[in-house]
Order: sequence, then structure tokens, then C-alpha cells
Amino acid sequence: MQITAAAGPLHEADGLSTRRRGLFAACLAHALHDGYTDGLYAFLPVWQSQFALSYAAVAMVRALYYGTMGGLQMPADRLLRGLSPRAALVISTAVAATGFVIMAAPLGFPGLCVGLVVAGMGSSIQHPRGSLLVAETYAADARRPLGLYNFSGDLGKAVIPAIVAVLLPIFAWRPLAGMLALLGLGVAFALLKLAPRGRPVGAQAARASSREPGRSGFPWLMAIGALDTATRMGYLLFLPFLIHARGGASASVGLGLALLFIGGAFGKATCGWLGEHLGVIGAVVATETATALLIVATLFTPLMPTLVLLPVLGVVLNGTSSVLYATVPELAPAGDTGRAFALFYTGVIGSGGLAPIAYGAIADHSSRTLGVLAAAATAALIVPLALQLGPSLRR
Repeated sequence: MQITAAAGPLHEADGLSTRRRGLFAACLAHALHDGYTDGLYAFLPVWQSQFALSYAAVAMVRALYYGTMGGLQMPADRLLRGLSPRAALVISTAVAATGFVIMAAPLGFPGLCVGLVVAGMGSSIQHPRGSLLVAETYAADARRPLGLYNFSGDLGKAVIPAIVAVLLPIFAWRPLAGMLALLGLGVAFALLKLAPRGRPVGAQAARASSREPGRSGFPWLMAIGALDTATRMGYLLFLPFLIHARGGASASVGLGLALLFIGGAFGKATCGWLGEHLGVIGAVVATETATALLIVATLFTPLMPTLVLLPVLGVVLNGTSSVLYATVPELAPAGDTGRAFALFYTGVIGSGGLAPIAYGAIADHSSRTLGVLAAAATAALIVPLALQLGPSLRR
């Protein structure tokens, strides 16, 4: 009897430990891949100078990574459904690191392009598999862990771009890409040791928690997520050049990106609190309105005031995604949470890859100011769309 009584708490402790390990593994992978994604922004001015690229060409080079990552979400989800989340995360991280190895090789502009595509392939695997690991592990209790998973990506966005920008004046960009590759291979090895084996014990419960009535609202959620991401990626495309135009050096670009991403990480918690008090619709309307106004404000401020505004802008620019992301399981069509995450990421990441090309073309044919204003207008467009989502949400 004593052995039987002790087995219950011991089993619960093991289950809690497995949950935490799974969440930490997903967060570690997410931090690395999002750090890779936004760390590329610090390279853009260097690539523009070395390869004589226009604004539109810079955006197209960026889209090689971002577009590949978005376009392969659904194929990656279907291909790897038979693998455990642990195997999928290790593969995704190793493939992304291989892309940076190719970029670091002396292969010229074609090598850079191929490396970006390979790295994008790896990151396309991480997003749907990592988020599904968290959703299946925590089942009906997944909203807060999904927020932590989303927050972990912002930690990577804050740390890795700042490191890249600080080291760019010291090292050439190719050796720095090699260092990022080594970091990725180290994380892949850590995931082998850290991530739990097999399927999460809450996988069936997670599928059951998704409800069929959410189907009608999911397209609206995808549209809002796509426009929100387009706004963020469009502004990030111009931010390094805005800072340079105000006399900022590479270190100032890194500081500006870090301030924006730190504000974005804080925005995950802030917008979660805002969502609880205003609801999903109220939170989205408030954050997107503030985003549009603050983007316009940064067009008219000198360097130091701009750096002061960037953390505040980051709160609303990145924070909206936390509200939208945690709503995916609730509105998953046909209760297929994994497919819903893959669809959502396809929309938002594909938008983030393609929209900056349009913003860059606007800047090339008019001015950088009009390109930034187009990003602000996109944020304002989300407000009427958010009102269409309301009837589909659970009260």
C-alpha cells in the first residue's frame, strides 16, 4: 500500500518534469530560430553595400529565407507527422545551421542565396512542430505555455541581432555567419539530450480540446496575422536605414533592433494582460492603432528620441502576435491543431516574406518615407478586420 501510494506523486512528478523539458526544448529551438530570422536584418546594410543591391533587391534576398520558411510550413508538417517532436526539432535546427555554414563559405552571392534557402527550410520545420509539442503537452492548459513559447522567440530576437551588430565591425560577415552555424549545431545537440522522446501524453486531449465551431473564424485570424506580420517585417526592413540616415553606426543599428525586440518581448506579457481585460478584439484594435501612430512618429524624430520610442513601439508591434497565436487552438478547423498551426504560420510567414518586397518597391519608386507610411497603413487596416473576428470567438 505504501508503494502504491508513493507511485502516484512520483508519476505526477515525472509527468511535470517531462512537460517542463518539452516546453524548455521548444522554447530553446524557438529562441534560436527567431534569433536567426531577425539577426539577418543586421546583415542587410552590409550585403546591400557589398553586392550593390537596391531596396527591393534587399527585400528579395531577405525573402529567400523568410519565403522558404513560410512556404514549406504545410509540406514540413505533412512530411514529419510520423516523427517525434524531438526528432523534428533536432532536424530543423541542424538544417538551419547547415544553411549558415553555406553562407559562411566563400561562394559569393549565389552561395549566400543558397544558404538562406537552406536555413529557411530548417526553420520551416521548427515552427509547426515546436508549437504543436507545447499544445499537445499541455492540452487544455496550453494558452499560458504557448505564450511562454512565443516569448522565447523574442528573447532570441533581442539577443542574437544585438550580438551580430556588435561583432560586425570586428569580424567580417562570413566568419560571423560561421559562428551562428556553430551555435545552431550546439543547440541541436542540446535538444537531443533535453527534448522528451515519443509523443506527448496529452496529445489526444489536445486534439479533443479544439472545437469545430471555430472554423468560420480561422480565415479572419489568418488574415489579421498576415497583415500584422507584414507591418512588422516592412518596418524592420527600413529600420536599419532609418537609423543610418540619422547618423547611427552599425552598433546603433544593433541597439535599435535590440530595443525594439526587448519591447516586443515585454509586449507578450503586456498584451496578454490587455487581452484578459479588453478581450481579443479590444486588444488587437488598441495595439494596431498604437503601432500605426508610433511608426509614423519615428519618421520625424532624431536618433536618440527614436531609440527611446523603439521599446514602446516593440510592445505593440510584436505583442499583438501573442494574442493571435494563443487563439489558434481555439479556432482550429476540424480540431486539427497541428494543421491549424501550419496554416497560420504559412500565412503569416509568407506575408512577412512577400510584403517587404512591395514596401521596398514603393521606396525605390518614391521614397523611404512612403515605404514606412505604407507599413503604418497596413497596421491601421487590421482594425476593421478585427471586428469581423468577434462573432467566432468563445465568450
